[in-house]
Amino acid sequence: MTLIELTPLDLALSAILVVVLALLSLRLSLGIERQLLIAALRTVVQLILLGLVLKFLFVQSHPLLIALLALFMLFVAGYEVMARQQRRFLGIWGMGVGTLSMFISSFTVTLMALTIIIQAEPWYSVQYLIPLLGMLLGNTMSGVAIALDHLTHNAWQQRQQIEARLMLGHSWEQAIREHRRNALRSGMIPIINAMAAAGVVSLPGMMTGQILAGAPPFEASKYQILIMLLIAAGTGFGAMAAVWIGSKHLFDDRERLRLDRLSAIKN
Repeated sequence: MTLIELTPLDLALSAILVVVLALLSLRLSLGIERQLLIAALRTVVQLILLGLVLKFLFVQSHPLLIALLALFMLFVAGYEVMARQQRRFLGIWGMGVGTLSMFISSFTVTLMALTIIIQAEPWYSVQYLIPLLGMLLGNTMSGVAIALDHLTHNAWQQRQQIEARLMLGHSWEQAIREHRRNALRSGMIPIINAMAAAGVVSLPGMMTGQILAGAPPFEASKYQILIMLLIAAGTGFGAMAAVWIGSKHLFDDRERLRLDRLSAIKN
């Protein structure tokens, strides 16, 4: 089975659908047409640039260049996590919590997958490292963003309850334990739903791409199982790290709730 190459006209035809959707948004006064078109434009530009960068890296395959691309992806993901928060942490913590938690989770899971499971040679092969890391970062980013948003929002809404527990002699961990649990549950819901529906309601993206590229369907399904399980682990570890670091930063050394470390609500 040969891969059918897409022409610029094919892509332009698919873009018309997004333009029609934006026009419908304008007609219905949904107010999302601008964001939709900007997001679509970013998708096109970013993926074209990524394709050109990966084409260059496939030729060079230099570890330093690959590491720089991986770190760039991590920092962009950290920024996106910060940008999605209604009340984000001020200062370096705003981007640092998400970036650090995704580094701990996504990079660790990716390294384990490449060295122990897939056993790619070399382990930093662009063909495996960048796509795998990209999928893990993208999904972990969503879980971390949701978990952090729920944590800070609930801490702000329930601040009197938390402070009352502190005054009763509870530690900071006991005072915010319930909100941490709720934040973690919220962060894990998207990946749990995705795993529950995989192969029944939806055909996951990686499997679809491999089948379209001509890979045997059963081999594609095995790779998709691997990816889904890795994403679930990465999302869980990342959300746990983010919620623990974030909740710890909500209190000072004297275990006082410090909501002044959060920004004003983002409209």
